[in-house]
Amino acid sequence: MRAGAGMIAGPAVLGMTGAAMAQQTQPTTTGPATTSPATQPSAGLIDPRDRYPKPPFPKQEQEPPGLASKMTPRPDHGEESYRGSGKLTGRKALLTGGDSGIGRAAAIAFAREGADVAINYLPVEEPDAKEVVDLIRAAGRKAVAIPGDIRDEAFCKQLVERTVSELGGLDLLVNNAAQQRSVDDLMQISSEQFASTFHTNVFAPFWITRAAIPHLKPGACIIMTASVQGYEPSKNLVDYAMTKSCNVSFTKSLSKQLASKGIRVNAIAPGPVWTPLQPSGGQPPEELMKFGEGTPLGRPGQPAELASAYVLLASADSTFTTGEVLSVAGNPSAS
Repeated sequence: MRAGAGMIAGPAVLGMTGAAMAQQTQPTTTGPATTSPATQPSAGLIDPRDRYPKPPFPKQEQEPPGLASKMTPRPDHGEESYRGSGKLTGRKALLTGGDSGIGRAAAIAFAREGADVAINYLPVEEPDAKEVVDLIRAAGRKAVAIPGDIRDEAFCKQLVERTVSELGGLDLLVNNAAQQRSVDDLMQISSEQFASTFHTNVFAPFWITRAAIPHLKPGACIIMTASVQGYEPSKNLVDYAMTKSCNVSFTKSLSKQLASKGIRVNAIAPGPVWTPLQPSGGQPPEELMKFGEGTPLGRPGQPAELASAYVLLASADSTFTTGEVLSVAGNPSAS
């Protein structure tokens, strides 16, 4: 199970600093001007419009929950690009939906920043999960793979207990896994789909967080993967958008409860991001071919472009940030 988002963005509640984005850019260099300053490109600048693939994409469809390894083009999770700087040295993290998509990008970044990482995923996602485990270990950190269905309350408790046992503690929780199904007509949303979406996106984060809180000490933090759908829902994602509104509310309420314990709670609201969530039911196949074209940049985001946002909220750089929602959405509402 993994997190993703739809096509329409809401307001950005919190902006990222230059320090947080340092992992995603190259240093700017200067030299003799051969054209006017207004037209000469700097050697270290990256044009965001052309950094990653744009639509049209090949028509493709997978059975849920989908695999990153079967997507065309394959998503970038920062496997080759992310460089850490020790921001999370010694931390112990649990991420749901850590096998691919945004969760995978965050897991890679956390490990390269010095954290030991446990990831949860569905058993069918094992091929993607094995790649993540190898990447975490290649960064010199401990990796724990815990397959299982978070729609089961008992498993959610076991997930936290096993993480604490195998990592020797827990101080960074990312509730990221999600279910999304595109349905144009409310009358076609079955009770089974509605219940499954809420169990994955709302019940599971509640159960996991409740199990985790007794293990969290001052300085620990919780990050929710919400969505711009929580602000500006698309007509074909009714049940998913409802759950993302719940994620935002949960973040804001819980942050007030846990502030007195020194525990921060924040959320990230992605926009259209190229993850397996989309070809496995998150978007109709025809719409997926033009996924992200409605953003001003003309393309969807890649998971790697969200990694530094998770690091920012997890690190000591954000000790005065709690109860906030950081939108990393490409501003599709401006189109």
